Amino acid sequence: MKAARGINSRAHPLWLAYILHRVSGLGLALFLPLHFWVLAMAMTDPARLDGFLNLTDTGIVKLAEFGLVFLLAVHMFGGLRLMALEWLPWTPSQKTLAACATAASFGVAVLFFLKAI
Repeated sequence: MKAARGINSRAHPLWLAYILHRVSGLGLALFLPLHFWVLAMAMTDPARLDGFLNLTDTGIVKLAEFGLVFLLAVHMFGGLRLMALEWLPWTPSQKTLAACATAASFGVAVLFFLKAI
């Protein structure tokens, strides 16, 4: 899809922010049923919950935690970006800062991942 000026809008960093916000929201929506299932286990079957929590020491779960923190950070920064789009006039430097927010969200997730290892 071509923008009005003939420039491919998908090449703009904010298009990536748009996509990441949608994908992170979808990922979080898919995570919530699992999260509620585990919370329900805490109330209905504590012994089974203990067995399930032993799995959290595995590498794949640590990687999944990294993914979850990344999704949360991306979604939060994406929401802030959307609020700024609605309420603030944008300058080119602000657009660059919005793209940097995506990079910052990845940085937050990486720091969590390094601490979790």
